[in-house]
Order: sequence, then structure tokens, then C-alpha cells
Amino acid sequence: MQQIEFILTREFVELDNLLKLTGACDSGGMGKTLVASGEVSVDGKLELRKTCKIRAGQVVTLGDVQISVLGPAEKP
Repeated sequence: MQQIEFILTREFVELDNLLKLTGACDSGGMGKTLVASGEVSVDGKLELRKTCKIRAGQVVTLGDVQISVLGPAEKP
């Protein structure tokens, strides 16, 4: 499984944008399609809301890609 760490610079990021920003998909539109088709989970639960607000501490999974969302104070 590929692990990606994403550092938030604000309160939240929308799910479709997170997928695009981390390179898990090529575009926001593709991110929306992946979410709508039931291929994305947040904290282990299926997520169908394309613009779901993802906050620090949450984990997003798409296939074999796992994205850990960290707050600014959690930078390695």
C-alpha cells in the first residue's frame, strides 16, 4: 500500500481536491468521479460526498493509496 502524508495549511480540504493535490488522481473531475463511484473511503467508511471536508487526523483510502492528513504542527 502506498502511504502519502498531506499537510493541511488551513482548517480543511475538500475530498476531491485532496485526491488531486496528492496525485492520487489526475484532476478534480476525476476525483469527483472516483468518489461518486464508491471507490473512496474516509476513516474506513465509504464516502460518497465529493466535497466532504477532510480535516487533520483523517485517513483517506483509494485503492492501494492511503492518504494521512496532518495538521501544520504535525510536520515530520
